Amino acid sequence: MHSFGTRRPGAASAVALALLVAALAGCQGGGTTSAPSSSEPAGSRAHVLAMKIDNVGPARPQTGLDKADIVYVEQVEAGLSRMLAAYSSRLPGVVGPVRSARETDLELLRQFDRPTLAFSGAQSKLLPAIAAAPLDPLTPETDPDAYFRSSDRAAPHNLYLRPARASHTATGVNAAEDIGLRFAAAVPGGKAVAARTVRYPAARFSFTWSAERSRWLVSMDGAPARTADGTRLAAADVVVQYVTVRPSLYQDRWGSKSPYTETVGSGSAVVLRDGKEYDAEWSRPAADAATSFTTRDGERMTFAPGQVWIVFASK
Repeated sequence: MHSFGTRRPGAASAVALALLVAALAGCQGGGTTSAPSSSEPAGSRAHVLAMKIDNVGPARPQTGLDKADIVYVEQVEAGLSRMLAAYSSRLPGVVGPVRSARETDLELLRQFDRPTLAFSGAQSKLLPAIAAAPLDPLTPETDPDAYFRSSDRAAPHNLYLRPARASHTATGVNAAEDIGLRFAAAVPGGKAVAARTVRYPAARFSFTWSAERSRWLVSMDGAPARTADGTRLAAADVVVQYVTVRPSLYQDRWGSKSPYTETVGSGSAVVLRDGKEYDAEWSRPAADAATSFTTRDGERMTFAPGQVWIVFASK
């Protein structure tokens, strides 16, 4: 269990925000604030708080991940993984560990209506792209009072966010429904499966069906995945979305290129719900459009109510 008593010191939020704006002012431009296409009526859009979550061994167990509407899993440097958790219908008291943003996040988040992105920082050459993106950055510099470092872990795996202290207004609209995922009775077909595993070069995710809980129990690198309070991570739905993963324009301090996950386009997917596996297709025609999932027969895919995990797997 984490020790959350020590809040990270920092300058006043207004001063920090002014410094960030000044640093990035010359980089603004070219971004668009057009909202993605959605079936939601006007005025009911979610205001998503997306958080970049650390997922190496020293970062586990994470805190607050079980409260996310959607958990996106993506590959990062050295074949490892990180998660982008989207919160809207409910906000946990504490979330983390929070880590740095990637180029992939900017395109992925354009599905939402100007989301807030919580992250610890970014590669310096990526900062102009973040500044130009249609999102609100939430960092230890812009909102120092919202972040703190836990005393029971070593940096950089000990940075946490208290959403209630952040400059973010929640709407209570489910982030999954906001981008067009429909919670309804299952479509016909599918085949019974006990488990599904997705492998990255240096990470592994397994989802095992629990009839008792009516959920897919999550394991990471062969071990049951839990939150800091002992809650077993479990998804109502899992989408394995097959995408192109290529080198991005940016690299880390050791010269390793960051992978870029292409989320605009189309391809195949596998949807897990209710102990079954469904072959599906995904389509996202433009960056400001939401991703749609259909059966191979063209019928709109439906999802079981609850947390949705979307795992990006290389084609």
